[in-house]
Amino acid sequence: MKIPKTTKRYCPYCRKHTEHKVSQTKRKNPSSLKKGSKYRAKKRGLARGTGSRGRYSKPAISKFKMTGKKTTKKTDLRYQCMECKKIHTQRQGVRTKRVEFV
Repeated sequence: MKIPKTTKRYCPYCRKHTEHKVSQTKRKNPSSLKKGSKYRAKKRGLARGTGSRGRYSKPAISKFKMTGKKTTKKTDLRYQCMECKKIHTQRQGVRTKRVEFV
């Protein structure tokens, strides 16, 4: 996927459309302490486990799981405003094999 090195975007800090420099960063794996993690859910008594937790004490259903892993990662683009030099990220990533800046 070819992406221009600079684009004109809305800057939430300047509150106007300015020129932005585009860069890509590596997507990080979610932390075990994040809000929706299995670890935190288990602490709250909502995730599957053992003991008297009703349907959550049963093992995970392995039959309906999706098989095979995805071949691509989602893009993680950062946009740096040329006026205020602040960086903000994109809303949603797109699955691509390779990102090329032109």
